[in-house]
Amino acid sequence: MSTYYAKPGEVQREWLLVDATDKVLGRLATQIAAILKGKTKPQYTPHTDVGDFVIVINADKVRLTGNKADQKTYYSHSGYPGGLKEVPYERMLERHPERIIEKAVKGMLPKNTLGRMMGKKLKVYAGPEHPHTAQNPRTIELEA
Repeated sequence: MSTYYAKPGEVQREWLLVDATDKVLGRLATQIAAILKGKTKPQYTPHTDVGDFVIVINADKVRLTGNKADQKTYYSHSGYPGGLKEVPYERMLERHPERIIEKAVKGMLPKNTLGRMMGKKLKVYAGPEHPHTAQNPRTIELEA
């Protein structure tokens, strides 16, 4: 017996639709990251991108547990001295709610070229509308 390895040309990708309304951010992000990696498929191969496309709607309705909504801060650095920027969770939720889910999922993907390819298959939208109806996404319910 030899181990099966999926080849990039024979991967069948599917479009999945996830509603983030009243879902806990961390639990939602781990399940989305597993789908993007392809770990939910039987032909999972670590060195090949076998994951599906994921569309997340209602990103502005995601929730945090405990005091994280008051204490969570997003950091970025320009690379220059004194270039650290801090954005509290409340302001990020007002201005760019889709970035909250994008950053959470990106942190759970591999930090290499393969991880960047997986991250491009994630589409996040703040409201219930999305422009991917032509792909006929299958709606899935993730565990809360």
